[in-house]
Amino acid sequence: MSRLLIFSATTGYRHESIPAGVVAMRELGEADGFAVDATEDAAVFTPDNLARYAAMVFMNSSGTLFDDAGRSALRGYVADGGGYLGVHLAAGTEYDWPYYGGLVGAYFDKHPEVQPAGFDVENRSHPATAHLPRRWERVDELYNYRSNPRSDAHVLITLDESSYSGGTMGEDHPITWCHRYEGGRAFYTGAGHTVESYVEPAFRAVLLGGLRYAAGTAYADDRPEHGYLTLSAGDVADWYSPDAYQRCSVKFGWRDAGAGLTARIGVPGSVDPVDAARSGGHEIRLDEAGPLNAAGEWNTTEIAITEDRVDVYLNGVPTHRVDGGVPAGRVWLGPAGEWRGSGAASGEDGFRDIRIRGAA
Repeated sequence: MSRLLIFSATTGYRHESIPAGVVAMRELGEADGFAVDATEDAAVFTPDNLARYAAMVFMNSSGTLFDDAGRSALRGYVADGGGYLGVHLAAGTEYDWPYYGGLVGAYFDKHPEVQPAGFDVENRSHPATAHLPRRWERVDELYNYRSNPRSDAHVLITLDESSYSGGTMGEDHPITWCHRYEGGRAFYTGAGHTVESYVEPAFRAVLLGGLRYAAGTAYADDRPEHGYLTLSAGDVADWYSPDAYQRCSVKFGWRDAGAGLTARIGVPGSVDPVDAARSGGHEIRLDEAGPLNAAGEWNTTEIAITEDRVDVYLNGVPTHRVDGGVPAGRVWLGPAGEWRGSGAASGEDGFRDIRIRGAA
């Protein structure tokens, strides 16, 4: 059985929601098959002890917590592939240890009062965010950070500063993100100040998805993402690009219940996209290989097209390459073995958050 360590030590500000957060993570972890240990004793951070855990949760930790030996143990744990999940004031921990700042992604700066705000979900194919609407309205303490993590992390949720008072980061205000870091996986959410957060079903699902990602039991594209234009944000059963592309990166979320989904690139232009998909283009079966989530769970595929090759990535991992490139043409996404017109996704299969960068 996989083990989870919940760590909630504080030498700075102490949140009254810590007990509720520990209970929530224990319940979520145990329901998902983890054996759970909770502690505030930094002495447990030894190489041999940490090696027992698939992931650790820093639950509203604060201040300086580790001596040199503890820091070395944590760093070694991450280097060996360990998973880290930071909640809220975890970003206010170990300010004088730059390694930890890189692990969490950004340090906490300051915050306004607790208030309602709009949370904009950028990626709804991550296991932590697949259940959320694109606009998530909720009440929390809304952190500002000393730096923007976007250059090094995959941002999942941002705050709309026009929806509340006291934001200082401007139009790009990340609040939840994930990334690979020196051999391990790290997930952080700035939500989680209030006691009420930990009985909120949607927030608990964020924590569970973050845990599953950090522990490596669910997969996601965690590479930093810049410059993509959204072509279709909603859920669709299939999709046909409005333009022909030759050099670009196309990303999209998808899930299927076992029937199989496919992408066709270089599809010739046609007034009838059904006939065009039948008549040509290079076909890519989306579930052929790689780190695939279970049927009914969301995955992310990237198809990177250049003049001389096509590279395919599943949940951020390269799966195969086609040398020779493809002729300029449209992109079509749909079910394997059949073609039908566009429409709303039904049941367990479909596509969402289709986006493109560098179209030519």
